[in-house]
Amino acid sequence: MTTRHKQILTSRQKAAILLISLGPDVSAQIYKHLTEEEIEKLTLEISSVKKVNSEQIEEVLEQFHQIALAQDYISQGGIGYARTVLEKAVGSEEAQRIIARLTSSLQVKPFDFARKADPAQILNFIQSEHPQTIALILSYLDNEQAGQILSELPQEVQADVAKRIALMDSTSPEIIYQVEQILEEKLSATVTQDYTQTGGIQAVVEVLNGVDRSTERTILDALEIQDPELAEEIKKRMFVFEDIVTLDNRAIQRVIREVENDDLRLALKVASEEVQSVIFENMSSRMAETFKEEMEYMGPVRLRDVEEAQQRIVAAIRRLEEVGEIVIARGGGDDIIV
Repeated sequence: MTTRHKQILTSRQKAAILLISLGPDVSAQIYKHLTEEEIEKLTLEISSVKKVNSEQIEEVLEQFHQIALAQDYISQGGIGYARTVLEKAVGSEEAQRIIARLTSSLQVKPFDFARKADPAQILNFIQSEHPQTIALILSYLDNEQAGQILSELPQEVQADVAKRIALMDSTSPEIIYQVEQILEEKLSATVTQDYTQTGGIQAVVEVLNGVDRSTERTILDALEIQDPELAEEIKKRMFVFEDIVTLDNRAIQRVIREVENDDLRLALKVASEEVQSVIFENMSSRMAETFKEEMEYMGPVRLRDVEEAQQRIVAAIRRLEEVGEIVIARGGGDDIIV
């Protein structure tokens, strides 16, 4: 009597068996969501399948069902909720395998739990940590979260953390895991793992775009002293209020229509002559004259109010760029503004 060894299926074989089991109509619908390369590999795999026994089909369908359930649980309450429910249903070990398969396919980033936490709470736990640890955590958070936290850090730490984010290349999974575990315990939340590259100049640019103007200026001024080349590269990739002079006339006119007049008057109150000139040139002569008169009668204004107005205008410019209504030239002006 011979013992039949159970065949270990590859991920691609499982996908092929699943599509075969679902039938041509459903498989055709799934194909619409795949890349050409994925379709080619799957079709080749399906064509190489000679015979599939009922045990293999049942195993593949069960795994697919479990992953679909896990994904549904994640959408309901996050990774932690999914793991808890699955552990009760299939046991701790199998639940961990399902979550691992799913998170690798979803590319769940480290510190997923922290992105759901309040920035003030995170700040409370990390502000006394080493700047490198703070930089690692901030580089994985949402830009708005990271910007708020960076704004609240002591000024002598802000530039150091920003520089470390910019110069960060990749971090070993072990270190990320250790930092995650410590922060998880402090926040009493759950942790997911993904060992992806993070940090870099673009990361710190996105973080700085989320801070207030005062913090942004403080950090850039400090970086210009510590590392002038890095500071210059960061500034090339950022858009600040004064950069409005780099926009073409049509874009400036679109910005003028987009923003509140009160914000524009405040922002121009202490703006350079060059900025004022560019703005007024893109208004009708009557509107420009009215603006100048109203600004003259405004009297003294708080610098904080001016900076907040400028920040709202910059946010509007970034929104217009995101939807493709204007184009911002970056990195030395090689882009064509249309």
